[in-house]
Amino acid sequence: MIGMARRFSTPFTCTAVVPQPSTCFEIHSSLENLLLFAQVLTRPIQKGRYLPQVMSGKTAMVTGITGQDGSYLAELLLDKGYEVYGLVRRVSQPTSGRSLINHLLTNEKFHLVNGDLADQNSIDNAVAQSQPDEFYNLGAMSFVPESWRSPMMTADITGLGALRCLEAIRKHAPHCRFYQAGSSEQYGKVRDVPQTEATPFHPRSPYGCAKVFAFEITRNYRESYDMFACTGILFNHESPRRGLEFVTRKVTMTAARIAKGFDECLWIGNVDAKRDWGFAGDYVEMQWRMLQQDTPGDYVVATGRTHSVRDMITLAFSHVGMNLVWSGEGVDTIATDQDGTIRVRTNPKFFRPAEVDLLIGDPALAEKELGWVPGTSFEELVQMMVDSDVAIVEEAVKGGYAPPIPPE
Repeated sequence: MIGMARRFSTPFTCTAVVPQPSTCFEIHSSLENLLLFAQVLTRPIQKGRYLPQVMSGKTAMVTGITGQDGSYLAELLLDKGYEVYGLVRRVSQPTSGRSLINHLLTNEKFHLVNGDLADQNSIDNAVAQSQPDEFYNLGAMSFVPESWRSPMMTADITGLGALRCLEAIRKHAPHCRFYQAGSSEQYGKVRDVPQTEATPFHPRSPYGCAKVFAFEITRNYRESYDMFACTGILFNHESPRRGLEFVTRKVTMTAARIAKGFDECLWIGNVDAKRDWGFAGDYVEMQWRMLQQDTPGDYVVATGRTHSVRDMITLAFSHVGMNLVWSGEGVDTIATDQDGTIRVRTNPKFFRPAEVDLLIGDPALAEKELGWVPGTSFEELVQMMVDSDVAIVEEAVKGGYAPPIPPE
């Protein structure tokens, strides 16, 4: 058995490795329990549910751990008995920007490691000293509109960042399995509807281009170096943990603010763009399952259903008691509530330079080979997000401070 690294009081100030007995066999010491344990290991995957929560004894490294997906994945891995190392940039205030993972800091199997996707040496050091069994690269400059304003940074972090991770694994931990977070933005101007693993890429943003590079270099390292490296092509996935700059969270937070009297209307871009939206908490399970297979492969992770931004707005506002009626087209599109008050207006500055009009994924391969199906519907997702943002606004009111304001 490979020893589990002792928890470091500060990131990597100690490199001693202390062998420990297998947690699984400490728990299942009797013959009867060993038989039960074997039954758990061989139990077939049930659709829409996590695999058995077996104490794995494995070590995982996660980039982007402070974000939506990273926080959900960290919780999942810790539940499965992993030692989890999160790669984070050094900041003067340790809890700044880490609200989604602060509740994990007291877990003795959870560690933060200083590093940066733009710095090869820091990734090399992190991998060399932690020796992860699995590496999840979720880190990216992930806000698509920002990628037009910062295309060089997007290419460096989102594209070359994946290459730096692969190089670190190749040099320092060739046994490690690698997961790359892909994106439906890779399809861009779609050639097929729905999109599958075989659909050609035609990205329509610097972000999408960077993700295509990350996908191709991951496949290249798999084929060139016989590495267990794969990409999950994740379609839009949201949650109450999504950043306020994203359109879904902007919609649900603004609906909550309007309902409580802080705003009058939502300013939005193209309401006719269609996306395949799922729940991020469901999707991180698929990320983990991809690294548990005998052979690596790339998979579309999606719901197979598509909805427009207009659909999301209508559903979110109805959940706070406003029934919208839409009128106008393009930049003249508006929506009024049942009292005739304009609640949604369109601003052309929120339109993309090159729009992606329709994204809908076909998750058939993931269901067939990995037994995965999403467990949360679009309607449940929107309700979950609205309820969360209403609670945030109400808490702010009770506390006497202003609730969060989505950025433009």
